[in-house]
Formats: sequence, C-alpha cells, structure tokens
Amino acid sequence: MKPMYRILIVDDEENVRLMLNTAFTLSGHHTLCARNGVEALQLFRDSQPDVVLMDIRMPELNGLEALQQMHAINPKIPVVLMTAYAAVETAVEALRKGAFDYVIKPFDLEELNMVINRALQLQSMKEEIRELHQALSESWQWGHILTNTPCMMEICRDTAKIALSNANVLISGESGTGKELIARAIHYHSRRASGPFIKINCAALPDSLLESELFGHEKGAFTGAQGLRQGLFERAHHGTLLLDEIGEMPLNLQVKLLRVLQEREFERVGGNQTIKVDIRILAATNRNLAESVAQGQFREDLFYRLNVIHLEIPPLRQRPGDVPLLANHFVQKFASENQRDIIEIDPLALALLNAWPWPGNVRELANIMERAVIMSTGVVIFAEDLPLEFQRGSTVQEGAPIPAAMQGSLKEAVKAYEKQLLLSALARHDGNRTHTALELGISRRALMYKLQEYGID
Repeated sequence: MKPMYRILIVDDEENVRLMLNTAFTLSGHHTLCARNGVEALQLFRDSQPDVVLMDIRMPELNGLEALQQMHAINPKIPVVLMTAYAAVETAVEALRKGAFDYVIKPFDLEELNMVINRALQLQSMKEEIRELHQALSESWQWGHILTNTPCMMEICRDTAKIALSNANVLISGESGTGKELIARAIHYHSRRASGPFIKINCAALPDSLLESELFGHEKGAFTGAQGLRQGLFERAHHGTLLLDEIGEMPLNLQVKLLRVLQEREFERVGGNQTIKVDIRILAATNRNLAESVAQGQFREDLFYRLNVIHLEIPPLRQRPGDVPLLANHFVQKFASENQRDIIEIDPLALALLNAWPWPGNVRELANIMERAVIMSTGVVIFAEDLPLEFQRGSTVQEGAPIPAAMQGSLKEAVKAYEKQLLLSALARHDGNRTHTALELGISRRALMYKLQEYGID
C-alpha cells in the first residue's frame, strides 16, 4: 500500500493552493494549506508535516523568513520553495540556507511530484542512516573499520585471526592511519573483550612519570607519592594494554617492559612485592623500529618480543578508494553530532578530496570533514566549504609536489569539461532539470548549484 504523507502547501494565491491541494489529495496524500508564512508556521508547529511546499513572495512573512523559522523549529523537515523565474537567484541562495529544492512557476506537475517524492525518499533515507549510525555506535563490529581497499581488507582478515590468539602484536604506520582502531578491534574480538582496554602514549610523559604510570608506586616512593597507586599493568589485568608510540620509550624502561613480557610480573616503583598479571600487550609506532634497533635507540630483544606479529597500516594516500567512503562516513557522523541534515558531498568537492595527498591520513580527513560540516550552510558539502588550500590546489606540506589532478590548468580543464557535460545533458532533456540530474547521477539540488556556478540559465 502506498504510504500517505502530510504535505503543507503555502501560497498567497488561492488558485495555486486549490490546484496543488487537489493534485496531492488525488495522489493519496493528506494536505494542509496556508495563505502566508504566519499561518504556515502555526500549522508547521501543530502538525509537523512530512514536507513543506512554499512560495517565496508572500505578504506578512515571506518564504525565506518562514524557512528560517521552520528550520529553527525542526530542521529535519524538507522545505521545497516555489518562485517566479526572476527570483531564481533568491531561491538558489535559499538552498544554501537549508531549503531542500525549488521549482519555478509556472511548473509542471509531474516534475513537482518528482521533487516532492525525492524529498520524502531522502527523508526516509536520512532516518535509515541515523538508525544505522546509532546501531554502529552502540556495538563493536568489524564494520567500524571502513575500507574499499584490498590491502586494508587483508589486514582486517588478518586481525580477525590475530584476535583469537594471545600473541603480542606490533602495529606500525604513519600518524593518523588508524593504529588504535586496529588495536581496539583486536581486543574487542578477543577472549579478553569483557576485560579492560587501556591505552597509554609513551611519548606524552617524561621518564619518571611514565614509569610510575605503567608500574604504579608505593607510598613514599618519591616526593609527592602520598599513597599507593596501581599502574596500568595492574589495571589492565585480564585485558589489553596498548603501548602507543612505543619507539619513544626510554631504554631503562624498555628493560623493565621486557621482563613483564617474558614473566608477566613486576614490582611497583619503591616496592619489593612481585605482582603477577594476565595481560595482552599491543604496541604501536610511527617509527621504523628495526632502524631504531640498528641505531641503538631500541632494544633488539624487546623488538623481537613485541614483533611476534607485525601489522603495517598503509597511509591514506595509498588507499584512494577509501577517501570517498570515509569522507561520507565522517559527514554523517559530524552532521549527527551537530544536528545538521547534510546528506551528500558535491562531485567537485569529492574530486578535491580524492586528489589531496593526506599527510595527516585518516585523522586529517576526519578533521577536514568536521570543519566542512560546520562551515556548510545547506545540505550539501561544496568545494568552498573546504579549507582554502584545497580550493587552490596547494598542499599542506611545504615544498611537497602538487598532485596533477589539482594543478591549475587541469582543474580549469575539468571545470570546462563539466560545464560542457551540463549543457549537453540539458539540451538532451529540453532544459528539464530533474531529468538532467537523473542522467548525470547527481541530486537536482547539486545540479542547480552547478548551473548557478557556471552561469547557465
């Protein structure tokens, strides 16, 4: 059975309201009608419609003002604007302020129906995305490691096997590649999943504090030690301890760590009682530990104890297929956290993201997408929502080469080709925006932005 939706129709012209009311009622929907923005706001508050179809030019409170107030009440309800041809620029600006789409008067009812149906379908899709994101955040699954890249899929398969063992694991890779995520996956799919997962950054503390943090201390062991303190080895009993940035651990502590790995026992700082623990040690580093061993900066015997199993996480620049997947994941994550309804990334913005060298890896991508969500004023992430260095085609690292896909001449060529594609598709569909968007595989909203960007009427 076809679902029935509540559609709020807002227009100061009675004949337009009557025509739209009749059309949507015959389609099986329930309609509400308002003559101006003031009436519309009252109906919006009282009925919470599934979609709003509203004229821009109205007395008392115009469509743009009403749109802003509706979004303040409930930004999740899509608003489609109606406008005369002369006010198209105003309507496009309204899209940036959060309108779902717009139609130009006089409009074709079939095209209007397609816009309304798309709004309703996307509304349902956003609810599904929110539910899926909620489900993922409440349970730990291998799906937390998002990838389309064969090398990362192989690492995930290996990690699933490793989790069932009790072996020490050394996880290496550049900063921001997701080493901690891999470590957490190993723990939560192991027999220790019900025990604690504890992480410490060995580079974040001076030697004396790091020793106390790891091994604990007895009362009076040093100035300020006013009581007994358990270290992380004790707190991780029956669980997993991740030693992040293990390559920064000083040599004197490496000797003590070696004993814990071999004997699973230690003494607190200032104490003589031997404490036995049942823990699994995972270590992570962005250094080449084999080189550190050769340079005398890391103990060889400790290296081999830690390196029972070695997982090397590739940098994001070697995983280009993961960029769009992760970018869209972070958009949904940060949109949900900031109560935004952003649902897609513009193709040009996605092309700029794909071309970026990502020196900061996945962590940098997450930060960029959080910024883009905050800077975006509508429901689409555009190139202008990205930092200036992305838009200009420059790199973060001084002196690093500019990727060919982002060099000025090629970027201009791509934009010229994109404009020609738009013109050709519009011509094939006699200017019908909806059919053109369907052919190009983009939303009608994204198409309207592109037409404005290139000055296409």
